[in-house]
Amino acid sequence: MRCKRIGAGAALAAGALAVAGLAVAPAALAVTPQTATINADCGAFGSGEATLTATQDGTAATVTVKSSAITAPIGLGEDSISSTLTLVKSGGGTVDFTGTENPAMAAGAPVEVGPLSGTVASGDSLEAFGGSLKMTVFGITITCTASGPQSPGPFVFD
Repeated sequence: MRCKRIGAGAALAAGALAVAGLAVAPAALAVTPQTATINADCGAFGSGEATLTATQDGTAATVTVKSSAITAPIGLGEDSISSTLTLVKSGGGTVDFTGTENPAMAAGAPVEVGPLSGTVASGDSLEAFGGSLKMTVFGITITCTASGPQSPGPFVFD
């Protein structure tokens, strides 16, 4: 009988600690929407739909850009593209997301860069339209711009 009471007491204590931990755990920050699409124009390097995926951890944020319509002009090694994504703030100004992260890509493969890192403030509303994505590969800079607003709307950071 004593073992059953100790077991039940331990279970109740563990449950109480778990509930207390949830009560004091910080709220997770989120960006809304997490994914948006744009129609990107990269000049001679292609144009078409691109997907932007955003994440947030406090004031640190990342954006990854993927497009099957825009392709690698040549085979590229992992982390060989230097990228800057400039997003436009709704109240004016811009925020840059930078990095050199990308998977290895064969010639003609869909382009993917990121996660690109940037700093955001609570309430920032960021849009690709009016900004740009600059990718530098072997000293050649490729600039892509959005031909219209992103869908379903701008990224809003908590």
